[in-house]
Amino acid sequence: MGLRIAVVGAGSTYTPELVDGFARRSERLLVDELVLLDPDLHRLEPVAGLTRRMLDRVSSRTRLTVTSNRSAALDGADFVIVQLRIGGQAARHVDETLPHRFGVLGQETTGPGGFAKALRTVPLVLDVAEETARRAAPRAWIVDFTNPVGIVTQALLDAGARAIGLCNVAIGLQRRLAAHFDMAAERVELEHVGLNHLSWERAVRVDGVDRLPGLLERHGDWLAQEMGMPAELMRDLGAIPSYYLRYFYNRDEVLAEQRRSRSRAEEVADIERDLLELYRDPSLDRKPELLERRGGAFYSEAAAQLI
Repeated sequence: MGLRIAVVGAGSTYTPELVDGFARRSERLLVDELVLLDPDLHRLEPVAGLTRRMLDRVSSRTRLTVTSNRSAALDGADFVIVQLRIGGQAARHVDETLPHRFGVLGQETTGPGGFAKALRTVPLVLDVAEETARRAAPRAWIVDFTNPVGIVTQALLDAGARAIGLCNVAIGLQRRLAAHFDMAAERVELEHVGLNHLSWERAVRVDGVDRLPGLLERHGDWLAQEMGMPAELMRDLGAIPSYYLRYFYNRDEVLAEQRRSRSRAEEVADIERDLLELYRDPSLDRKPELLERRGGAFYSEAAAQLI
């Protein structure tokens, strides 16, 4: 018997990425029903349309349900994936720019911007968790991909929810390192420590052998470009920090960069507008290349593997 998976915030332009991950693992991950839940039908309808075509293209037996009724979506769910954004990109823009007035970094996962997002987000996520406990299948899991993942997941766990926070930092770096080594990702194992999204890699094992010291010594410039931090810093740490730690290690430089650039929220708003227009194309039956610019690389890989 397959699973019933509910996606809360399915109007997100990320959703086709998630569907692609499920479809490509249909032999191992049996999904009887995929429920797309979102109160914003203007966004949900084109996303759902593309989802149907993607499932049809691979002759999937997964039944697709599209609803704005949260209770109906959560009924009997085995997994509840939470990927919502209260206030949309407009609220994110405030999170990313208002702190600049006070000489502080603006970012949606860390600092005051991340905390403001948490204040908007945690109450609703806890409400979803409470209803999940009442309506979902026994021992159902909540998989949180909503930023700031660390704070939101901690709130879920503090409330007694059966929840896991999911971030693509580790899997993204694993894939980039595998490409650098020109090998299958499964051969690269990371010793990943910290909390989403603030984490470090203390070892990079290839076939069981730690390659991190050699990487730092001989490929420091490449790592510096990938992570946005000086090679000397990583050599001093003896570790590879998450890209998000640049907001702390390189605070002044990043703040200056933010002040002279468009906010990420503005960039994403433009990308999302174009994506939703693409999703309305009745001939499109796979995720478009533009989706890669939306962010969240390998999100579907991480989510599907976790489930």
